[in-house]
Amino acid sequence: MSTDTAVRQLKAIKQIKGKLKNLTGLRIGGNEGIVKIGGIDSPIVRNPMTDEPYIPGSSLKGKMRSLLELQMGKVVSDGTPHKYDEATCYSNSNEPCAICLLFGAAAGDNSKIGPGRLVFRDCFLTDESREKFKKLKEDEGWNFSEAKMEVSINRWTSKSGGLRTIERIPPGAEFDFELIIRLFKDDNEETILNYIKEGLLWIQKDALGGSGSRGYGKVQFSDLTLDSKSFTLQ
Repeated sequence: MSTDTAVRQLKAIKQIKGKLKNLTGLRIGGNEGIVKIGGIDSPIVRNPMTDEPYIPGSSLKGKMRSLLELQMGKVVSDGTPHKYDEATCYSNSNEPCAICLLFGAAAGDNSKIGPGRLVFRDCFLTDESREKFKKLKEDEGWNFSEAKMEVSINRWTSKSGGLRTIERIPPGAEFDFELIIRLFKDDNEETILNYIKEGLLWIQKDALGGSGSRGYGKVQFSDLTLDSKSFTLQ
């Protein structure tokens, strides 16, 4: 990377598209508002215009970033996100810090790496999944989701600590996935693409959304393309 940081010239914008499928129940929490008796305790995030569930781009970005930070040893002892430091994140002899390169730095950090290279779009239901959900709503009364009962158990007495009704997107739902890559002059495109592959693979191996340790949030990316050409993660 050039040491001349006076100008960041945008040279290309690339697009990764594909499908994101949840293999187990997926839960990304929404506004709980007022909980009614017999209602959902923990609702999912929904599009207020259509009432359909979606995956916010911020959830994908946050998950990829946190996993890459953990993998690269950039999480400090207090658990706060990685913060740009010129001495370690930017030097003439090495590639710039991957986290700051991909996701950017805070406005007041005076980063010499420039703006973040990745833009995560919100993921909305594919047309096929939308039609399946609509049929379930007509036939079974499902409102694009399932209600899962969960209970806490006292480890000593084995007595129930109470029930909660958790809303989640049932397994098998598919979403349209889109990731935008901004490439600036002197960026190493191959390096950035390799970081993206690594991050998406980590999401598949870990979990997206809440309650991953309880089996929620196992997802899979498929039919990926980079500017309409096949793009594989491995």
